[in-house]
Formats: sequence, C-alpha cells, structure tokens
Amino acid sequence: MYQTHPARPRRLDALRQPAVYALGVSPPEPLLLAIDGNSLLHRAYHAAATGELRDGEGRAVWALKGLVTHIAHAAARLRPDAVLVGFDCPVSSMRADDYAGYKAHRPAKPADLREQLAAAPDLLRAAGLPVFVPAGYEADDVLASCAAKARDTGWRTVLVTSDRDAFALLDASTSVLRIRNGGRDAAVLMRAATLPVVCGVEAWQYRDFAALRGDPSDNLPGVPGFGPATAADLLTAFGTVDAVWAALDGGRAAEVNAAVGVRATERLAEPAAREVVERNRRLMRMRTDLPVPDLEGIRLPLAFSGMRRALAGRGILLGPSLWALTGGTPPDELADAPAWVRVAVRPPRSRRPGPMPGQLTLF
Repeated sequence: MYQTHPARPRRLDALRQPAVYALGVSPPEPLLLAIDGNSLLHRAYHAAATGELRDGEGRAVWALKGLVTHIAHAAARLRPDAVLVGFDCPVSSMRADDYAGYKAHRPAKPADLREQLAAAPDLLRAAGLPVFVPAGYEADDVLASCAAKARDTGWRTVLVTSDRDAFALLDASTSVLRIRNGGRDAAVLMRAATLPVVCGVEAWQYRDFAALRGDPSDNLPGVPGFGPATAADLLTAFGTVDAVWAALDGGRAAEVNAAVGVRATERLAEPAAREVVERNRRLMRMRTDLPVPDLEGIRLPLAFSGMRRALAGRGILLGPSLWALTGGTPPDELADAPAWVRVAVRPPRSRRPGPMPGQLTLF
C-alpha cells in the first residue's frame, strides 16, 4: 500500500519497523498457494454460507463467491507470493479410463452446481488468478505438480483443499491447509511432522495407507477388514505394503500376524488383496510433471480494480477481503493506523512483477 503525504513514510509497514529487519533475518523462501478449485467450490456450494446468491441474470453464483472467499481467506492467513488454482478436466479422465468404477457411484450433479463449475475457471482468469485445467487429469495432479515445481525451484507450497489425498504430498517444503466443516476458521494447517499424530503414518506411507483403507469417495474399496487403525499398525511394523508382501512370500506370516492378527493376515495373503492395493495405489498416484506455469511469472499482487470488476460482472461484490491477493493492507492494521494513513492508502492500480517492497512472511 502506498500513500501520498510528502512528509510521511512511503509504506504503511514502515510505521512498524519489525524487529526481524533490524536483526537481519533473511526472508524465507517464497510461498505458493496451490488451490484445489473443485474441492473448495463443492464445499462452498453445499455450505451455501452466503445464501443462494444469484447474479442479475438469475444465474447461481453462491459457490463461485464461496470459492473466491476461500482463496482470499487462505491468502490472508498465509501471505503467499503466488497463487495457482487447479480444476479437474471436465471432458475426460485418465483414471476412469483405467478403472471404470472410478467415481462411478456419484450421483449426477445439480444443474446449478454444474453451471458454476463450468464458469469458475474463466471467472478466476478474468479476475487475474492463474488457473490450470489439465487435460485428462484432476486438481490433485495440479497440486502435486505445483509442489514438485516449487520444491525444485526453491519455493515452499501450501496446498489448499478439503481432500485428504493431499497428505501424501507433505514434505519439508509442502504443507496442506485442509478446509473442514465449521467454516474457514476451522481449517487446519497440516505439516509432515504432524501427520503421524493424526493418521498414525508418515507422509511417505500415506498412499499405501489409503490404498489399504480404500477411498469410498472415489469408489475405491480397500482390503476387507482394513480400516485406518489396522492399516496404520501394519505400516508401523513393516514400513510399506511391498515389505508386507515380501514377508508373506518369504514364509514370515507370523510377523504379519503379530502386527495385525491372524484374520487380517489371511486376507492380505489372498490374491484379491494384492489386486485391490495395486489398483488403488495406481489410481491414487498423482502426476508431478504437469506443465504448471513458471512461479516467478505468477507472483502477486493482482490488480484490485480488475479483480473487483470481473467479480462484480457476475454479481459477486467483494472488496476489503481481497487485500492479501491485491497487495493491500490487513484491515485490522489499517484500522489501527493514523487517520492520514487511512485516507491516503489506496489499492495498487496494476499488477506488479514481484513482491511488494519490504514484504516479509514468516512460516
């Protein structure tokens, strides 16, 4: 934020002069927010927190507004340097081509949800947000590719989603902001170090854990008798499912018995169990090599006026909540500032190629 008083500092944050600058603390690596657009839009649709909002032409927009609000709230919480939103391909699915049962149990989406899903990518692009819809793949694959690209180029990533699948991507540079029931304030920031407390397994074990347990939301049954606790016990003892198969093939069934009991061991020894686990692992594996945009080229901030204009064109009226996306000042900080600052501060008029001067985010 800039102000125009000639006798005052050029930046509002210069009024505070954080101690970290004086101590010479180096800024951390830049932060990317990778957003699961489908997940958050579905959640906003069913929550209908803002009511069944419609635009001037009678088109449903409440899920679109909820999606943008989720993105703005996550940006305000984490102060990212860039944001990218991924969506599922609406035309084809490589996973459904591989396994006909994949998501086949899901009922048809209501028409107003389909319409908002179809409109979301173009609306976000018009608002200035980078969007990626990969042919044949899903938002999960966009998140995985974002995490890989960020790690390779010295960035950090927070994946914003309501799905647990992203836990498999946790590592030293990748965290997950999981949106849950209870509103945006109930979102939990998951790191690799905290996953064992929640699930009983390490991040590198999570795909095997999910493959054993299954994923009802994607119509992927697991091994009979293997819920989260049993799957975690098995992987705690053996590390990987492949190590379990090696033990069973090597005549060491007693070791598996000790970990999960005789009945579970018998089920694991059945050929069908291996087929189930291999199918699930294959379908749960996320692409990490999709051509996501260069991260330096999508740095914030976005143009405040353009973003508001694009949203208003669909009857979505947002302003102050967009501050973290548009290089603004936090509303609570602006409220505490002197009156001359509140009057003089204006949103930036154009998108900048890099971070705002003096910007520092600790994570």
